Amino acid sequence: WQVADLKEFEEFSDYFPDLEAHPLYQAALRQLENGGIPCRTLRTEVVKCGCDGEYLAKLHCLRLAFQLLLRDPVHYIWFADAGRQILADLMLHADKDPKDFLIGYEEILQYIQDPKQWRDMEEELSTRGVKALTFYDVVLDYILMDAFEDLESPPSSVMAVIQNRWLSKGFKETALTTAVWSVLKAKRRRLRFPNGFMAHFYTLSEQLSPLLAWGFLGSDESLRDTCVYFKEQFMGFLADIFSFQKCRFVTVEDLAADVLTNLRIRVRNICQRLCVPT
Repeated sequence: WQVADLKEFEEFSDYFPDLEAHPLYQAALRQLENGGIPCRTLRTEVVKCGCDGEYLAKLHCLRLAFQLLLRDPVHYIWFADAGRQILADLMLHADKDPKDFLIGYEEILQYIQDPKQWRDMEEELSTRGVKALTFYDVVLDYILMDAFEDLESPPSSVMAVIQNRWLSKGFKETALTTAVWSVLKAKRRRLRFPNGFMAHFYTLSEQLSPLLAWGFLGSDESLRDTCVYFKEQFMGFLADIFSFQKCRFVTVEDLAADVLTNLRIRVRNICQRLCVPT
């Protein structure tokens, strides 16, 4: 008889958790069974959950954790500062002027802090399938995860530019920016709220989307490596916060503390990478 090493089973412990050790998760499973948990897109495999039920129950817990975190002004400011620094540093890393991005970033922060805008924002995002106005649902799921998915299957107009062997590197980047802007301009024309959340988001996208598209699809290897690293850190963070090994699904307070710890680690990693001169 060969005695199994218990460490071999550690990677499966997320699939067979001790529910009594995770009362917050246990309560979420009851919520799932009794009333259901609304969800825009199942990300079960992306975040390395064992089944859809596990994803939905943990999603419910994480929504509560992010709501608790962002009710604290200190944490809110840290989240806002971290996002501003990472994205501005990414633009500088790509030799882009972040001035217009920074103006747009402050404007979207002002917009979401105004309670008078929340009803319109909720209506606007609900038409896009967003089920809750939480940091996870809006920023992590709808904005970032969708953006990475879009970059895996870019519009034909964008690919036509990238694959044209006769265009110089500089002309390709300019043409790519023009193609991305034309897509965003068409989307902006269809907005029901011309000055709403999506309008502010498209203003930021005009600065960031061409950079990310060129980073992932273009011929600048240094920028591509940095963009891939950014994506890896982001996807790693998602896996962390959905993991029983990295987060305590015991109370909302415990989970919020662990989410913040994991986020700080990933933000520090990205900022250190962006500080490395190219």
